[in-house]
Amino acid sequence: MDPLRDFGKSLILLGLVVAGLGGALFFGARLPLRLGRLPGDIAVQGRRGSFYFPIVTCILLSVGLSLVMWLIGWLRR
Repeated sequence: MDPLRDFGKSLILLGLVVAGLGGALFFGARLPLRLGRLPGDIAVQGRRGSFYFPIVTCILLSVGLSLVMWLIGWLRR
């Protein structure tokens, strides 16, 4: 294939990903579930401190990024 065509596909995909992230950040406060405060995230508060681990958020981001990377690999074929 033509290298410029591959580069064009990559730029279009990158633009869509950046636009999606921008939309998520812009409308994120209005969504009923916010990343970082999803049900299932671990939050422990004690008298002397607190601990927070966003396990469900990490899993969702991992799945989303895996799908994006798979899509990039599929488009590059």
